[in-house]
Parts: sequence; structure tokens; C-alpha cells
Amino acid sequence: MHRTRIAAVVALLIAAPLAHAAPSGERWDWSVAPYLWLTSIKADVQTGTPPLIGSNFNQFDDVLDDLDGAFLIHGEGQGDDFGVFADFIFLGLADSSERRFLHTESDLDTMLIEVAAVWSPHAQRFNGFEAFAGMRLIDVDFDFRLIPVDPAFATRTVSVDETFNDFMLGARYTFPLSERWSATLRGDGSWGDSNGTWNASAMAHYATDHGAWYFGWRYLDIDLEPGNRNDLSIGLNGPVVGYGFRF
Repeated sequence: MHRTRIAAVVALLIAAPLAHAAPSGERWDWSVAPYLWLTSIKADVQTGTPPLIGSNFNQFDDVLDDLDGAFLIHGEGQGDDFGVFADFIFLGLADSSERRFLHTESDLDTMLIEVAAVWSPHAQRFNGFEAFAGMRLIDVDFDFRLIPVDPAFATRTVSVDETFNDFMLGARYTFPLSERWSATLRGDGSWGDSNGTWNASAMAHYATDHGAWYFGWRYLDIDLEPGNRNDLSIGLNGPVVGYGFRF
């Protein structure tokens, strides 16, 4: 995982000068939001030769049973016209299943880091239309083992352990619903080392004296083609809840 630690340091070095690029005397507003993504996960692997090998984490209860660990946090700062944000996600999952002629074991560790600059032309910060551009780093460590019931057949293993760096481009729109409630719609994509990732979310916010509660839904589709001739696609989909501390 040394590549991800290096990328995280690079991301901080990118964000720091952007955060200080505001005109002298301009005060920025900041938000830090740890959150929980109750996501279902589906992972499919296409080997260099048929047939299609799949490992599915597609039921909410199954994901919780197989979850090894998770850490998710979003940080953001905004001035009058520009801002920055960073998002960090780590999910570790393991699964095993019995089939008619074989036993399968799957282990998936996924880390995503997003860093972007935001253009916010609306008069009120964190409101209205906003466009953003930056990078999305995807680190995947995936092992899938096929263990035949008949010992005459050898165990087959498919492994992916690579880091992918993409250019990310997207937009979001935040609009008020009442004095304390608002909503944000976001869509973006990223391209580069991966075959393409697509992200969409719809979030509701309830403002408090020191921040806001976040409730909503997020979908993320990742299509990867590692150098070992295996195609790996990962789909994450589910509700999100968190609290953003503003200062």
C-alpha cells in the first residue's frame, strides 16, 4: 500500500496551495464530514480466457456480514468563487460460498482518494451550481480463488493488486428546501488509467448550529483493466449518512 500513502501525500500537497490561493483577507468556510456508506458491492472479473468468473456482494445484509473494515471521510473548503474538496474511502470485504462443484473465496480491499478544485459562481457558498475538476485514485487489492471439490482439479486464483490514477470532472447543484433543509445532486466521471468510473449521488442536508446532517444515496461504478489481462468491474450502491462539522 506504499503507493496509496504516496498518493495521499501528493493529494495534500495539491490541496494546500489551492486552499491558500484565496485573496488576502478572504476567510474560507470549511467542513469535515465523517460518514457511513451502507453500500452493496458487486465485483466481476473477466479472465483472459472464458468463462466469466464472478464474485457478488450484492445484498445489504451480506455486505455487513462480510465487512472487514471501513473508513470514510469528506473534507471541503470554499471561498467566494473557488474551493477545494478531498474524499477518502477504504472498504475491506471478504466472502466465501459453496457451489455445486467448487468452493469460492474472495477478498477485496478498495481505497479511493478524490481531490478536486471547485468553481462556485453562486453568491452564497456551498449553494447553486458548482463545477469541479481534479483526480481520483483507485487502489485495488483483489483475490478470487476457485477451489474444486474434486481434488483432481487444481485451485485457480485470480489476483489484481494495482493503483489507477484518473482525471475527474463533474458538477453538482445545491438548492434550499426550507430554512434548515437543502439538497445536492452530483454527477461526475473519471478517465485515465482506468476504463472509466461513474459516480452519482443525491443528498439531503439538515442544518444545525455547528454543521449539518447528511442523508442520501450514492452510486459508483468502476471499470478496470489491469496489466495481467483480467478485467475487473466494481459497483457500489447504497444509502449514505454522515455529519459535517463546519468551522
